[in-house]
Amino acid sequence: MLKLIQKLVPRSPWIYRLNAGSCNGCDVEMATTALIPRYDVERIGCKYCGSPRHADLVLISGPLNLRVREKVLRVFNEIPHPKVTIGVGACPASGGCFREGYSLEEPVDQYIPLDVIVPGCPPRPQAIIEGVVKALDVWRKRLEEDTCCRF
Repeated sequence: MLKLIQKLVPRSPWIYRLNAGSCNGCDVEMATTALIPRYDVERIGCKYCGSPRHADLVLISGPLNLRVREKVLRVFNEIPHPKVTIGVGACPASGGCFREGYSLEEPVDQYIPLDVIVPGCPPRPQAIIEGVVKALDVWRKRLEEDTCCRF
């Protein structure tokens, strides 16, 4: 009965943005999906939140450099399970233009599991919204299976 009620009345997922040392190009595009009505993610039932403790979906931008790594991991661990991680831009997936820089040791996925990757440098708002839609499928599946992505 509880599963039927959860299926009929789904809750809206909340999105949290996490900057892991990016150049802010991806952050500008993510802000576009939050503030510009043409690309508004609230149309698909999502809402941005200001606290990681309320988040269901995490948008991560940047290559996770040494300076912010511990802080980002601490904030990431505050996000409750089941959480879905979306890597926005080329930096979380490959390091982007910072790939061979002195401030990077390993790719982001060595520390944080990336469930969905949105390519581009920076990605267009439509691509970010498509990534959020794919992440919603993963999130709903995890809710149904009652599984989480402990790393």
